[in-house]
Amino acid sequence: MARTVKERGLGGQRRAERELGWNRGTLRKGLHEFASGFTCLDAFAARGRKRAEDHLPHLLVDLKALVESQSQTDPPFRTTRLSTRLSAAEVRRQLIAQQGYTDDALPTVQSLTTKLNALGSSPTKVAKSPPPKKSPHPRPSSPK
Repeated sequence: MARTVKERGLGGQRRAERELGWNRGTLRKGLHEFASGFTCLDAFAARGRKRAEDHLPHLLVDLKALVESQSQTDPPFRTTRLSTRLSAAEVRRQLIAQQGYTDDALPTVQSLTTKLNALGSSPTKVAKSPPPKKSPHPRPSSPK
């Protein structure tokens, strides 16, 4: 691309953009690489938001400690996942109350759910007892 733009001379970037549909930012980068002889690398890995563990280094340790006290293995022993009675929202509340985290510093409930799943713990619902069935009583006949 850079050679083509160089051959077109003055205004080659604009002409290549208009006639060939090439992006001028890409052309500018290509010309720089062509002139310097070095390949320019994009730092895609350095972009974006950092993980919660980078901001709060003890978060995973505190999560494990909280959840382990309320966890049990899968009763049929088919999986290695741990079941816990705590939801991610309750874990978040307990981190604030017991571990001294602030509400603003902690990640959202959805992020904590992802962290708990990565640790191998999944919240299970406690089965509620079904309501008792009504015994079949004959209905009184309606008055006429």
